[in-house]
Amino acid sequence: MAWGMMSQGRKALALGICLLATGGMRASICWGQGQAEPATVKAPDPGANSSDHDNSLGVPLLKNLVDDQKAIWTSPAHLRWADVDWLLPLGVATGVMLATDTEVDKHLSNSPSRLKEGRDFSNYGLVSFAAVGGGLYLWGRVTHDEHKRETGYLAGEAALSSLAATYALKYSLGRERPLTANYQGGFWQGGDSFPSEHAAAAWAMASVVAHEYPGPLTSFLAYGLATAVSAARVDAKQHFPTDVLIGSAVGWFVGQEVYRHHHDPDLGGANWETYSESVDDQKGGSSSPIGSPFVELDSWIYPAIERLAAMGYIHSEFMGMRPWTRAECARLVEEAGDAMGQDQSAPQEAERVYATLLTEFDSDLNLSAGDTNRSARLESVYAGATNISGQPLHDSYHFGQTIINNYGRPYEEGFNTDDGFSGYGTAGRYTLYVRGEFQHAPSAPGYSLPVRQTIAFVDDNPLQPATPFATTNQFTLLDTYVSARVSDWDLSFGKQSLWWGPAEGGAFQFSDNAEPIYMLRASRVAPFQLPWIFGVLGPMKLDMFVGKLSGNEFPARPLIHGNKVSFKPTPNLELGVTATSEFGGVGRALTPLAVLRSYFSVSSSDTYPANANPGKRTAGFDFSYRVPHARNWLTFYTDSLLPEDNPTNLDMSKSPIYLFQRLAVRPGIYMPRVPRVPKMELRFEAVYTNPPTPRSIAGLYVYWNDFYHDLGTNKNNLIGDWIGREAMGFQGWSTYHFGRRDSLEFSYRNAKVAKDFIPKGETVNDGSVKLEWWLGNSVSLTGSVQYEKWLAPVLAPGPQTNWTSSFGFMIYPHSWSW
Repeated sequence: MAWGMMSQGRKALALGICLLATGGMRASICWGQGQAEPATVKAPDPGANSSDHDNSLGVPLLKNLVDDQKAIWTSPAHLRWADVDWLLPLGVATGVMLATDTEVDKHLSNSPSRLKEGRDFSNYGLVSFAAVGGGLYLWGRVTHDEHKRETGYLAGEAALSSLAATYALKYSLGRERPLTANYQGGFWQGGDSFPSEHAAAAWAMASVVAHEYPGPLTSFLAYGLATAVSAARVDAKQHFPTDVLIGSAVGWFVGQEVYRHHHDPDLGGANWETYSESVDDQKGGSSSPIGSPFVELDSWIYPAIERLAAMGYIHSEFMGMRPWTRAECARLVEEAGDAMGQDQSAPQEAERVYATLLTEFDSDLNLSAGDTNRSARLESVYAGATNISGQPLHDSYHFGQTIINNYGRPYEEGFNTDDGFSGYGTAGRYTLYVRGEFQHAPSAPGYSLPVRQTIAFVDDNPLQPATPFATTNQFTLLDTYVSARVSDWDLSFGKQSLWWGPAEGGAFQFSDNAEPIYMLRASRVAPFQLPWIFGVLGPMKLDMFVGKLSGNEFPARPLIHGNKVSFKPTPNLELGVTATSEFGGVGRALTPLAVLRSYFSVSSSDTYPANANPGKRTAGFDFSYRVPHARNWLTFYTDSLLPEDNPTNLDMSKSPIYLFQRLAVRPGIYMPRVPRVPKMELRFEAVYTNPPTPRSIAGLYVYWNDFYHDLGTNKNNLIGDWIGREAMGFQGWSTYHFGRRDSLEFSYRNAKVAKDFIPKGETVNDGSVKLEWWLGNSVSLTGSVQYEKWLAPVLAPGPQTNWTSSFGFMIYPHSWSW
């Protein structure tokens, strides 16, 4: 490109780097013919650096640049599984930005003065970096300060290497600039927008300077200016946000590569580990990963750990993202033990819960100490009998459920039973888990014609035939999967259950209210922390899956995928963000473009053709906060759901609060122990899926879509919250703990369904008492009685009641291991 065509920012950057590369020799080399020549500087001494850190100019610099490019382009071959921790968030952020680039740039100011100010600022900012680098190099030469000399040299080398990489990407990908083709930002169109060379060069130089002179002020100034340069490129509409994001990432990692390979540690500066190296250091060196099964969602272990955490003895748990592996539970128990060892006044109730968990995970803690994990274990054998006197509810998609969060087990009026077992085997990093049971439920008559007509109307489906509910006698596999531990990730395939939310009574996205679904899942089993300024997010966990829903008819055979990230900015605050999509199915082609859009598109699915439709996307947010007082005896939490195809098309002209008016929410409070009654715990939750939005009419908002009329169901049960569509309710629990595991629980539940969904509405009330008693550490006995009263005129003319009595036992044969 001719010099006369270059922007002033590129000229200045080229000048600074050229001065650095030539050591200040005749500046006409840098300026070109006909340009003014600044004063010359004496050439450097080739022997100034050692052979291991030869930062000399001329041939050594060219050799370094060649080596840098080789390292940059071969770096993917050196990635490790630990790098997924930062690669995945970067990939998600890139996808989100790609989907929103056009809308973001369209809504920025088009004022010519504003655009000029942005261009000028980014150019002057880059000039400042070049001046700092060149100035440090020259200053170091004059004062014989090798540290300053190296800093300027490596900053220039990093800038050159980052520019070479970004220009190779630019002209390979050919993305259009924002002001071309009405902000479409198409790739392979002959443009040069992606990635941003300004951002890459600024971050490359900033990272070198910040590590050569580590300290909060230097880092703030260097990275602050790099951020400002990057933001100015977007504000000036020279680049899309994605261009700047990737340009910044390229620059930062190029700076890391240059610094690590050419920095002389004897001169000072900070040590710069890669992320995978820092993870190994935190673990005390790399070690072989150990396979471990997930703890079932209905296990007593989760309430026990949550109780310890709520009392302030565990801070790294993520209650909004379950299940956890046994290895992770053992780590949390160990954390509780360390915290209680430092608290001389730990309450007796906390010590009791800790002792119970310590007994359960003793063998798992030994594994973490280096024992072999090549074993097989019969985890449990159980039997449960339930008798229902009176007509129950068993259709949460329309009328509610008498028994909730029960893995979708069938039940009808009369005698029901489920008898099963669970067990697992481990070998190195691999785990095989099996849980199966025999299920029996009596038959029941099918829905009457008026009921079937109501269902057809509210679901917008054809009228279905009068089919009775047949007697169920079946053996069913529940959670059954194979998994492999890779670094701190667990990769699993099979039937699996998830619970994505902090609440006890339900979870909007995923719960154990339905039978486990077939899925391929990747779960981060131990928290991690992102490097650099993202460390303010605190420890994080990720969970993602792709699965298949069963039993759906409208349409048949849909797929579903979900992603969740949770982080803890403070030990007492947990935040979680979820995104799911139900896609594919009969009538919608499963093309690569459709799959890609199901992850990254934010436009309404109605705007896409059937062969590239992203499906129904749903977003969610949850948080929990422990009040840091009196050993954290009070916790607030909320789960929420935004069932909107296009979150960018919100009518924000009304008020930002309008967004929250469209949420389905489940807030709650939890007290792990009541003051003066330490063995008592209390919990209260409300739930609401009928927000005051015009779309929430006739049940056509939460858990419904104009194409997916069975949305969020697996074998006719909601995989999310039992409250169902267009309803509201609340739940309360009071639990008294007698001994280590023995407890007596009283609970109450209420639900109301809107009249514009189910004609004349519906009201459900039930109360129950449940006793759990342990015989030693191996046998658990449970008994419960529930009284329910419901009124649903569409099902029956008057109020209906039923009694549900259950008894069960579970044996944990800890000695049956091989």
